[in-house]
Parts: sequence; C-alpha cells; structure tokens
Amino acid sequence: AFNDTELRNEISLSSANSINIARLLPQMLYYFFAYKLLKSKLNNKKLVLSVPSGNLGNLTAGLLAKKIGLPVDRFIAAHNANDTFNQYLKTGKFVKRDSILTLSNAMDVGNPSNFERIEYLYKNNLTELKKDVSSNRFNDMATIEEIKKCYHQNNYILDPHGAIGKLALSENLKENEIGVFLETAHPQKFSEIIVKAIPDYKVNEIDLKSCRKISMNKRYNELRKILRG
Repeated sequence: AFNDTELRNEISLSSANSINIARLLPQMLYYFFAYKLLKSKLNNKKLVLSVPSGNLGNLTAGLLAKKIGLPVDRFIAAHNANDTFNQYLKTGKFVKRDSILTLSNAMDVGNPSNFERIEYLYKNNLTELKKDVSSNRFNDMATIEEIKKCYHQNNYILDPHGAIGKLALSENLKENEIGVFLETAHPQKFSEIIVKAIPDYKVNEIDLKSCRKISMNKRYNELRKILRG
C-alpha cells in the first residue's frame, strides 16, 4: 500500500510502529505518569527505568522525556539475543546484524532504526549517552525462569518482554534508587510461551463480540478497497 502511488494520492497512509515519531511522542507520557505515581515515595532516591529494547522506540521516547525535563536519573536498555545497541554501548561500534528469533519477538531487531535518533539526541557523544543509559542482555532460558519466578513470588504473570525488563532492573538497581520496568504486551498474546514457565496457566478466552470487525481475504485488492472506504 505504501508503494501504491495512486492510492497514496487519494489517502494518507502512515505506519504505527516505532519508525514513526508520532508513536514515540505519546509514549513519552507514561514515563511522566510513572514519575507522578512514584514522586511521593522517592524520598530523595533516584528513579531508574528499565526498558525492553528492540527497535529502541520505547527507549527513545524515554530519552526524549528526559531531555524535556522528566526527573529520571538513568535508563537501562534490556535486550534479548538481538543486542546490537548493547554491544555499541560496550564497544563504541555499531554493527548491524540479521535478526535472531527469540521468545520476546517484538525485540528481535538486529538493526534498530531509532539508533540514529538516539545518536542525534546525544550529538554522537557515546560518553554522554552512557551517563544516561546502560544495558544488559538475557537469553530465552533466563526469560522463562523469570516468568516462573515472578509468578510464584508475586502472583504476577510477565510477558517475555517484561521479563527481560525486570531481569535487567534486578541486576542493575542500586541502594539509593527506585526502579520501574516496562511491560510491553499482555501475557495472553504469548500464552504458548507462558505455559512453558507456568504449566497450570489458564488461557482466558477474549470476548470479541462487542468489537467492530471487518472480514477480508488476503488479496491486496481487498485491502485496497477497505482502505479507500
């Protein structure tokens, strides 16, 4: 559809993924909301935010928020096996790679497009960036174990991305800090993975009866007809 010149002359199309700055701008808001909820509990402690990171959109939104005044001390970029940005922070070299399939598949990005935005924000100064961002990498086995551990200790079901965020926070949080890790999806979306960690996990049926639905086949002309209204 993006390559359909005739269609794009009729209607405006835009992606809703993190390539689009229009997604990052509203994502900034929940960082401020988290600070609002925690402000009275900080008691002079520093706020640290752990962000599951793939295409780096969520992290970029947080860094934008910090640049305009969010009182957060630092961020942790939490990665799965696709840790191009993690390696950059450690070596100073950005080497794009092919994506590796993991259980936290929304983070399976070997060449994150928002890296350029982060570079721009920090004027290509790695030293300044590392003052605000550290990073960690975790594998699928650690992800499963963290989902299991969190469920038994807290009766809370993490999705695979949130599990990596929580792992990174646990490894990096210091005594004078209060930390928040981000959940990025409902665990129901990853029920096949959740049952590997929690065998008695019950899959709840989602009621879609009240939702407005449009049926279509997989042919492009059908999509084109719907987009044109």
